[in-house]
Amino acid sequence: MNDSLIAGKALILAASAIGAGLAMIGGIGPGIGQGFAAGKGAEAVGRQPEAQGDIIRTMLLGAAVAETTGIYALIIALILLFANPLVGLLK
Repeated sequence: MNDSLIAGKALILAASAIGAGLAMIGGIGPGIGQGFAAGKGAEAVGRQPEAQGDIIRTMLLGAAVAETTGIYALIIALILLFANPLVGLLK
């Protein structure tokens, strides 16, 4: 293995680690959104306790949809860290 190949692999691994860290910033949005939804859900149940079932169901559905963004970010980070398809491009 020559030096340029080793340097190229090191550069790709470093950039992949930075990219994985940046991808995990995608977890901030779902966390904020779910906290906001839970707060508004609690407010709504406080105002209309008889509609608690509908409110909770709607809130949980919204939280599940919001969480997909964070899961996608996690998958991208794991691919960059462990599968790393970019290293195979070096020749």
